[in-house]
Amino acid sequence: MRNQASAHRLAAALSFGLSSLALSAPATARDLTIALSSNVNTLDPFKSTTVGTDLSVAAHIYTPLVDRGPDLKLRPGLATKWEAVGDNAWRFTLREGVTFSNGEKLDAEAVKWNVERVLDPKTAARNKPWFAAITEVKVVSPTVVEFLSKGAYPDLPDQMSMFLLMPPKWTAENNPAVTAVGSGPYELVRFTSGDRVELKARKGYWDEKPAFDNVTFRILPEDSSRIAALTAGDVDLITGFPTSEIKQIKAGGKVEAGSVAGTRGMFIKLNGLRAPFKDQPKLWRALNLAIDRKAINEGLLDGLAEVSACQPLSSVYFGFNPDLKPAAYDPAQAKKLLAEAGFASGLTMELEVPTGRYIQASDIAQVVASQLGEVGVKVNLREMEFGSFMNKYIVGKNLGDSAYFGLGWPTLDAGGLLNFWETENPQSYWGSESFTQGAKAARSTNDAAKRTELYRKLTKQLCEDSPSLFMFFTPITYAQSKSIAWQARGDDWVRAIDIKTR
Repeated sequence: MRNQASAHRLAAALSFGLSSLALSAPATARDLTIALSSNVNTLDPFKSTTVGTDLSVAAHIYTPLVDRGPDLKLRPGLATKWEAVGDNAWRFTLREGVTFSNGEKLDAEAVKWNVERVLDPKTAARNKPWFAAITEVKVVSPTVVEFLSKGAYPDLPDQMSMFLLMPPKWTAENNPAVTAVGSGPYELVRFTSGDRVELKARKGYWDEKPAFDNVTFRILPEDSSRIAALTAGDVDLITGFPTSEIKQIKAGGKVEAGSVAGTRGMFIKLNGLRAPFKDQPKLWRALNLAIDRKAINEGLLDGLAEVSACQPLSSVYFGFNPDLKPAAYDPAQAKKLLAEAGFASGLTMELEVPTGRYIQASDIAQVVASQLGEVGVKVNLREMEFGSFMNKYIVGKNLGDSAYFGLGWPTLDAGGLLNFWETENPQSYWGSESFTQGAKAARSTNDAAKRTELYRKLTKQLCEDSPSLFMFFTPITYAQSKSIAWQARGDDWVRAIDIKTR
C-alpha cells in the first residue's frame, strides 16, 4: 500500500514578535492496487457472469440484496432479512433511506425495475437464466418486496448475492457498460478497457466505511508482470499465477503468498450441437478416458488441485454427489470406444484455450492435447484472449469443437451451476431434454432431500454421458503485500471491502 499524499507543514514567521504558526498536516489517503489477469469487459453487472474480473469490480460500485462474506456464508446486504412465503414466494425487507450516489432511491420499486430489466429479452442479460423462474415482483411497501416464482425457488437468497442493483433512471439514460453509478462503497473515477479501473470511496456510504480511499484495478495479463509489480511495490494483491511460483515469491521475503481450495471446476467443453461431437456419447466417453488428470495435477499444479469427482460440483456445493469418483485413465478403453464411435483411423479436433483467465491454461491444454494424441486424436490448439472467447462463445454462439473452460457459481448450490448444461442456456452446447427437465424439477421444490436426490441423478448423468470432460478444481493462488490483511477465498471474488490495513 502506497501513501500518495505526503504530510507537509508550513511555518510562517510573523513580524512584530508573534510566534510562528504551524498548520496541521492533511489526512493521508489510503490507496490499494489490485492486479487482474484478464480484462474487465463491462461494468454492467447484468452483462457478465465472470466473478473474478467484471463482477468483482462492479461489486465495489453496486450492491446486492444479500452478500456472501469471506467465510462464504450469506449475510445482509441491502436487505436486512428475507423469508419464504408459502411454496413459491420470497419476501425481502430492505434497509431504509439507502440511495444511489446520484440521489435516486434504492427502494422496492428500484428492485422491481432491476429484475424486470434482467428478464426483458431486449436487455440480453447474461445472468437472465438464474432469475428466469421469477414470474412477478410485488412492491408490498417502499421497504418490502416479494418475488413470486414458477414453483419453488429454494436458492433465491443465494442467487441474490450475485444480483447487483442499478439506479433505474440513470441506467436508462446512460451506457452502463463503460460508466457506472451505484449504491456501493466506491464511485467510478476512470475506466480504461485493457488498462485499469480507478475508484474512490463514496462519501455518505450507508454501511461501514471501507479501509481504502482509492482503489485501482490494473490489467496485467502476464503472470511475470503481476509478480514483478507486486514485489516492486506497485500493486498490493495478485491472484491466479502458476502454483510453481508460490515458493519463489515467498522466498523473496517481501510479500506473502499461498493458495486456497477453489470452487471453480475446469473441464473440456465439447460442442455437442455439431459434428464431430453431435450425438456421439461413445466419442465423448473415449476422450474422457484418455485424460490423465492425476498426472496433470501433480506435474503442473503441484498437487494443489482437487481432481474432479466426475461432476462440475466440488464437495462444498449443495448437491455434490459423493458416490461419483474421478474418471479413470484408461487409454486402451479410449481407443476401443473411438473405434466403436466410427473413428478407428483417428480424429482431428480443435481445442479453444482462453488466455489470461485460467491458471496455467496453456500448459494444461498442451498436456491434454498430448494425451489425446496418444489414443489417435490430433488436437489443434487455438488460443485467444478471454473477452474475445466469451463473445464468440456466448454472443456469437460459435464455440469451436471444444474449449478449455471453467465454471463456478458463488451460490455454492447445484441449481445455479447445473443450469449451464440446460438446453435454454446459451452456454449449454448440449441438447439433453431429460437433463433439462430434471434440473428444472430440482429447482422447483423446497424439499432439500428431494433436491439432493435429483441432483445426484443429474450429476451421474453428466458423468456417464460425458458431454463435458471434468478435470479438477484449480487452487486460487494469491500473493499480497505485508501491509494488508486479506482472507483469500475460493469463489473468485476479489473485493477491496474484504481487505484491511495492518
